[in-house]
Amino acid sequence: MTIKNINEHEEYVNPRVATAQEAIEKARKAREEQRSFMRAVILMCIIFVGILLSIFILADNENFLAKHFGDNSPITTLFVKLSKSSKNKEHADFAWPFGPKRQNILFLGVDSNNDNVADVWKGTRTDTIILVNIDPKTKSVNALSIPRDSKVYLPRNAGINKINAAHAIGGIDMIKETVEDTLGVHIDKYIMVHDSAVKEIVNAMGGIDIYVEKTMHYNDYAGNLHINLSKGEHHLSGEEAVGYLRFRHDALGDIGRTQRQQWFMRGLIEALKSPETITKIPDIVNVARQYIKTDLSVYELSQYAAMAKHIDMNKIEIAMLPGAPNQRGAVSYWILDPEKTQEVVNRVIYRDKTPIDEATVYTASVMHSSDRAEDARQLVNAFKSLGIEVKCTGESNRSHSQFIAHSSKVTNEYYNRLSQKVPGFSGIQFVYDPNNYYCGETDFTIILSGQ
Repeated sequence: MTIKNINEHEEYVNPRVATAQEAIEKARKAREEQRSFMRAVILMCIIFVGILLSIFILADNENFLAKHFGDNSPITTLFVKLSKSSKNKEHADFAWPFGPKRQNILFLGVDSNNDNVADVWKGTRTDTIILVNIDPKTKSVNALSIPRDSKVYLPRNAGINKINAAHAIGGIDMIKETVEDTLGVHIDKYIMVHDSAVKEIVNAMGGIDIYVEKTMHYNDYAGNLHINLSKGEHHLSGEEAVGYLRFRHDALGDIGRTQRQQWFMRGLIEALKSPETITKIPDIVNVARQYIKTDLSVYELSQYAAMAKHIDMNKIEIAMLPGAPNQRGAVSYWILDPEKTQEVVNRVIYRDKTPIDEATVYTASVMHSSDRAEDARQLVNAFKSLGIEVKCTGESNRSHSQFIAHSSKVTNEYYNRLSQKVPGFSGIQFVYDPNNYYCGETDFTIILSGQ
């Protein structure tokens, strides 16, 4: 089945009416709001790969490992051996166990199951669905977020439903088949995280530093959810981190939560680089043992970790399946745009690239927060000096800086080349989004934020 089949039963949703439809999203049933929330993509990856990565970062310092785990402890011996210090030229840093082909790893975050305490996984919905493509040759990672309300055909004659219902109906096999059939991809492995892991892991780490982009206040006494966060820098506890990720009572709804998982990811990675976190690994592992499921072996995970320390976080390319919200009675869906979805899959998963044409005249939009007007002016001048046509500028209330590519000709390679030519431009997160809602048709948009 393909997403085109589904759209035969749906009217195309014009993005211009998305704002009104997003308001309808806020009227969902209270029960659904209580039970589901987005976890960060890398939260799931970090539990397995990031914990190992943090040790690899410090593994060259054998004195540190020996001090906290003992000279001949299994942890010290294992990770010093696996990390292969960069000073040791006799061994490669990374030995891929599966050959040079790219791998598609499906990351799933499932909601709580109050009806089946004996099996915390049975009947759970996958409220976070992210397909990660890992290329061992280039040591690069692309991530494709799939909105949980995407309307799809379920396999085995299970009918049309939201994609997050697939696991509740048919378990891990059905959600894998659904993603494969909908996107036309093959899934090699999966990692699944229960929502209880978020609170416990953040607490085990001693909290996490996050910039909260807006004031968030919400109380649901029936669901025992209390969110009380002010805008600004915070050191979040596990419970506060859950509130940050669950909050969706604004115009962006679930799409806003999908974006927040990216910022949560970065905060988590920074926390894992801290020496203090290394000493807390036993507690984190105990949580992971109870709330994580995967078909990856320990050896495979260690190899991913060995590669992970070479990955530049600023060069990761992320995208979300394009579409628009639609309401059918009491049920709301995310209706995928067939052509643009195929374009995103080809680019992010299949790595289709458009060669850079030096003669191409690129067009840009430059948006900025109120306190970065001067930075935006300087950036516009720099772009013009490089022959880039800046079609519009304006203020944006976004809380994080981004480089958003709208055209297939704007590749990560082009972004990296541009960042070398423009001072202070590097380090901005790269996002691919074929929809351009900023100021007309441009090849890319730059958002300069105070954060």
